[in-house]
Amino acid sequence: MADHAASASREPSERLDPAEFITANMRLLPVPSLHEIRLYMAHPGSGLRRLLEPDGDADESVVEPQPPYWAYAWAGGTVLARYILDRPSTVAGRRVLDLGAGSGLVGIAAAKAGASEVIAAEIDRNGIVALGLNAAANSVAMTIIGENITAGPPPGVDLVLAGDVFYAQEVGQRMVPFLDRCLAAGIEVLVGDPGRAWLPRRRLCPLAEYQVPDVGGNGGGAPKPSGVFAFVMADAD
Repeated sequence: MADHAASASREPSERLDPAEFITANMRLLPVPSLHEIRLYMAHPGSGLRRLLEPDGDADESVVEPQPPYWAYAWAGGTVLARYILDRPSTVAGRRVLDLGAGSGLVGIAAAKAGASEVIAAEIDRNGIVALGLNAAANSVAMTIIGENITAGPPPGVDLVLAGDVFYAQEVGQRMVPFLDRCLAAGIEVLVGDPGRAWLPRRRLCPLAEYQVPDVGGNGGGAPKPSGVFAFVMADAD
């Protein structure tokens, strides 16, 4: 009752502190199929909607909160993380970009597996906060870029890890040219995805498949097949 009264008395212009909200209202739990990694994850009582209110004072370079993709373990990120932890040589000693990082699950796995540097790119301001909290909870270091990097040249990395970046047509259309620029720069690209509609299948070479739940994709808790792929150059016409 006291918590309800405090919420009701909150001024409309008062912004919730994302770090305080996440640590108070979300659960730090092992990820299904990835017991090595813990994340702050949503549950039915989290009240995440309260974090989605527009903030008129926000930095315009950071996109206003989107649906809280960062609050769940999506299948594509889960299989990429599992692949990396099972095959640490994939990232060991390499500079890695976790593209559309969300919770930071893939970047955390890369850091644990011995990457020399992990850069996590995320545009949602609440997701950026969650990234930092999740990295700290797993005792790893990541450099966080809080802006859309897909319109420009790729950063100086050896490997791009792209988990669940083809969940919508507009997003996928933005990702493919960026990933092409990565390939042109000699950067390897790995994709994790459960087979969503906008996946560029002709550009993918399958590497592994796992049975994992797609909690973030509203697929429920039942394990389903999800794949890890190498993103490759387009065939010449």
